[in-house]
Amino acid sequence: MRTSHRARRALATLAASAVLVTTGLFGASAAHAAPLPPDNVTVMAALGDSITQASMTCSSLANCPSNSWATGSTASVNSHLLRLRATAAPDNAAGFNNAVAGAASGALNAQAQKAVTQGARYVTIEIGANDACTKTAAAMTPTATFKANVQAALATLSASSAAPQVFVASIPNLQRMYDLNKSSFSARLTWGLLGICQSMLANPTSTKAADVQRRAAVQQRVNEYNQALAEACAAYVTCRWDGGAVAAYAFTRADISTRDYFHPSLAGQATLAAITWPKTQWAS
Repeated sequence: MRTSHRARRALATLAASAVLVTTGLFGASAAHAAPLPPDNVTVMAALGDSITQASMTCSSLANCPSNSWATGSTASVNSHLLRLRATAAPDNAAGFNNAVAGAASGALNAQAQKAVTQGARYVTIEIGANDACTKTAAAMTPTATFKANVQAALATLSASSAAPQVFVASIPNLQRMYDLNKSSFSARLTWGLLGICQSMLANPTSTKAADVQRRAAVQQRVNEYNQALAEACAAYVTCRWDGGAVAAYAFTRADISTRDYFHPSLAGQATLAAITWPKTQWAS
């Protein structure tokens, strides 16, 4: 017999309540709440930056959200939204891409507030690259500030009456992005002309100690951000961390757009969807 939406929602709420009683809401060891059945996910929202906007995947230097790993409609990418629809979510389940190109963690809470007003029941977060990709290494967001920004956004989502499930993806390895194309004249020229991630990509051919140390410091800050993301997510039973899947993935040149030699390509967006989906509430 097919259970009603109301009954399934009540069961999910009861299961989540049981977890809260036994483990508490906060703490790195908090257990996961039983996720809503996929057919209850009528609205999804994606938060973040140009990665989630699928920038550099169209024919121009622009956003192309239809190619997004999170909410995109492009079949070859097979986004989280499409995968949800393929399980049991309604075919007309809405997908809102609230990510903003250039956004850093300080903008995340406003995006979360938007997701709340949209009634999102599943929310993805991919944030942090722009906190590290600044004009200079000294201008990077302090780790404590980054974590506080993420915590504020998660608190906003947790207060939503829609009780969304949240998925937090780790930040790609920026050192890897540099290493992939540092030998390419076209890449180096593009990085300089567009001023891309100068904290990492300035003086790309230099092997001077100061430049090597600067790149290492940027990657170390990214590692710290990823730890902060994991800890912030662990405080909520409705939040799922990707376990560092994106951070650990060794992107290939095919995964990187040749429009700026830094953002994920169309194939890279498909890769992001493929390596993150198995870590979500819905697949595990």
